[in-house]
Amino acid sequence: MTQGTPARRIVVGVDGSPSSNAALRWAARQAELTGATLDAVIAWEYPASYGWSGTLADGDFGVWAGKALSDAVAAELGAEPAVVVRERVLGGNAATVLLDAAEGADLLVLGNRGRGGFRQALLGSVGQHCVQHADCPVVIVRGKHQDT
Repeated sequence: MTQGTPARRIVVGVDGSPSSNAALRWAARQAELTGATLDAVIAWEYPASYGWSGTLADGDFGVWAGKALSDAVAAELGAEPAVVVRERVLGGNAATVLLDAAEGADLLVLGNRGRGGFRQALLGSVGQHCVQHADCPVVIVRGKHQDT
C-alpha cells in the first residue's frame, strides 16, 4: 500500500448460520487476495416482548453475541487467520448495523439467509435490505448445506 492510498476493508455479517459461515470463509479469502482487512460483524438486540411474558434470563446479549462471533471466526478461519480480522459486536437491528459498518468499505459480504424463520426464502430480509441500500458492492454467499 502506498502513502495516501486508503486501506481496503471488507465487512462480513456473521450470525452462525451455515450461509454466514460460508460468507465468512469467502470474505476472508477475498481479503487475502486483495490485501484488505476483514471486519467480522455480529449484530444483537434485546428480544421484543409484548404483553405478559416471563423474565429474560440473566445475561449479557452482547457478551453472548461476541462469544458466538469469536467461535465462528475460530471455527471457520482457524486460530491464526491469513488476514487481519477485526471482530465487531454491535447492538441494533442487523440490517442497520451492517449498513452502518459497511460505510466506506470496499465490499459487504453476507450469507443468503440467516437464522430467521422463512427457510424457503432464497434471500433473507437482512440480505435483501442490504442489497437494496448499501453504498458499496454486496456479495451474497450461499451455504453448502441448507434446508430448503
